[in-house]
Amino acid sequence: MAEKKLTHMDDAGRPRMVNVTGKADTARVAVARGIVKMQPATFLLIKQGGTAKGDVLSVAQLAGITAAKRTPDLIPLCHPILIGNVDIRFSLDEAKSTVEITTTVESTGKTGVEMEALTSTAVAALTIYDMCKAVDRGMKIESIRLLRKSGGKSGTIELE
Repeated sequence: MAEKKLTHMDDAGRPRMVNVTGKADTARVAVARGIVKMQPATFLLIKQGGTAKGDVLSVAQLAGITAAKRTPDLIPLCHPILIGNVDIRFSLDEAKSTVEITTTVESTGKTGVEMEALTSTAVAALTIYDMCKAVDRGMKIESIRLLRKSGGKSGTIELE
């Protein structure tokens, strides 16, 4: 079995952008998920559609979409790509006082959209925190992870 190498490091250990020039365009999809845990009273404020700063989930959705589009500005070695779709869904669990964020990012291009999906999920979670911190500084952002990706040479990878 060949030794695996970090693709963003050259042979001298310096950071580099992966050269995708010769790669074929393929349909790319990535799905990421994360959770925000909070106090029951905070959860009820979100569920009822508003805090003093407005509708938390609508603002978090817009922030997540913007984050997906701005990922190369935040992660230094990410390629700027044309994003075809960003879909952010929220699942509210009243018993656990959690908001689960699931983001799907789609593109057709030479490189995947995993970082865009993960960044989108993280920023949506951070936005929920920001909008609710006045009433609950103890919120926890947890378990941001890639669920699956498809497209490119590695094909489909299902992690959950």
